Amino acid sequence: MGKSEGWITPFKKQCFVSAGVCLNLGGHGLVMGFAAILLPQLRLPGSLIPIDDSSGSWIASILGFALVAGNFIAPTIMAKYGRRTANLVSITPMIVGWVCVLTASSVASLLVARFLQGVSMGMSATLGPVLIGEYTSPKNRGAFLTVISLTIATGVLIVHTLGSYLSWQRTALICCFIAFVDLLIVMYSPESPSWLSDQGRYDESRKVFRWLRGDVEEQELKEMIEASMIINESKVEANVSESFMKKFRTNVAYFNATIRKKEFYKPIFIMVHIYTLGQWAGANILAAYTRDVFENVIGSDANISLLIITLDIQRIISNSVAVFVIKKINRRTMLFATVGINLFAFLATAAYVYAKAHYELPFDHPFIGIALIHIHMFSIATGTVPLPFIIAGELFPLEYRSLAGGISVLFLSSNLFITVKTLPLLLSSVGLSGAYLLYTAVVGYCLIVAGIFLPETKDRTLQDIEDEFRGRPLSPEELKSVQSLTSMKLYNRDRRCSSPVV
Repeated sequence: MGKSEGWITPFKKQCFVSAGVCLNLGGHGLVMGFAAILLPQLRLPGSLIPIDDSSGSWIASILGFALVAGNFIAPTIMAKYGRRTANLVSITPMIVGWVCVLTASSVASLLVARFLQGVSMGMSATLGPVLIGEYTSPKNRGAFLTVISLTIATGVLIVHTLGSYLSWQRTALICCFIAFVDLLIVMYSPESPSWLSDQGRYDESRKVFRWLRGDVEEQELKEMIEASMIINESKVEANVSESFMKKFRTNVAYFNATIRKKEFYKPIFIMVHIYTLGQWAGANILAAYTRDVFENVIGSDANISLLIITLDIQRIISNSVAVFVIKKINRRTMLFATVGINLFAFLATAAYVYAKAHYELPFDHPFIGIALIHIHMFSIATGTVPLPFIIAGELFPLEYRSLAGGISVLFLSSNLFITVKTLPLLLSSVGLSGAYLLYTAVVGYCLIVAGIFLPETKDRTLQDIEDEFRGRPLSPEELKSVQSLTSMKLYNRDRRCSSPVV
């Protein structure tokens, strides 16, 4: 037993529980990449489910609508029933969705299946960064959050490779099996110690925290328990002998107070732009319309299937590099470097495609277009896919994490739908060069906003980041006052106490 405990270190336990979260988020890659192999097969003569461009774009983009539904569902389950329960619930529609794909015989049934998968994606997108942030040590948190994008990239590679050699039905069967394995891992994972502490289950929280982290981070555990005790005591006091209307009024007052707090609205404002940047940077386009991009850049004469697989392999390698690099480089530095490469790839590809279409290139070779697409993918794999998840896992305060995460992920959902749904229209109207110029403008704007407002979060505790947004740490008395819902008078007093000192 002693040898077993010595071998199973806290780091390996963090790896196990994070695997359940990352595999769930890796389903994003499977679902997004599945469109790239499903649509070309459905367009073939004699297809079981004939489609046109309109129905094909809906099959690819309906995930965006469904993500919104998942965003609304996840915060309630996370807050009331726990992070682990929410993770289990989020995997269920993914499995059901793959079963529906296997049995689909019409466009409508495929839309239902993709909608269910999108609901799962919306829930896991809200939940994943939060759960990893609460499971893992600050020194390893960035690497674990980067693994999210690595599993997404692996999912894309798996589904693209399988789809190149198997039918879409057999590919869906293998994807369903992967989701089932994830369900088993989550079933054997513990609840988040932060949520247990928030629920007043302090002994369980200490047990799980020490199981995950060992006994070297006792100070963080102590601070978490003490803060939760103060918050829970104030909530108990607030709920004694209150009528329904009084509770309603005080909850409204609490909501009004919350939306005015810097530690609530500033992270949301930043993440709205970070998520928008991540969706317009081209990851969805290169996952769902990989073949269309290659054909627009280099033509249809090349071995597109082989090029797609090599691009996915490069994405995984780049993601793997990012896991180690993110531990050494500041978040802001990484963001500006990788998004800068992304903007260069957009502009260079747009110029190349435009010049090629107008016969203005002094020299041309397919390798030029392939290299530009690989540079674009490198920027996505090392920055614009992993960084939004990393920053989301570090930016939101514990008290508002479910609500703030759900609100900000709405912009991930809506932008995913917009980018995937509109690409066929953009290709037919302004071409790939025009589409990439539009993406450049959106990504550039979001990068400027992030540069102005995003604080550095590397190797900092979640409480320290929250204190920076607030302007200073709260004293225990103020923390209790902030959480109290007893009356409008207390709310007004809290506002005066938290007024900045000029």
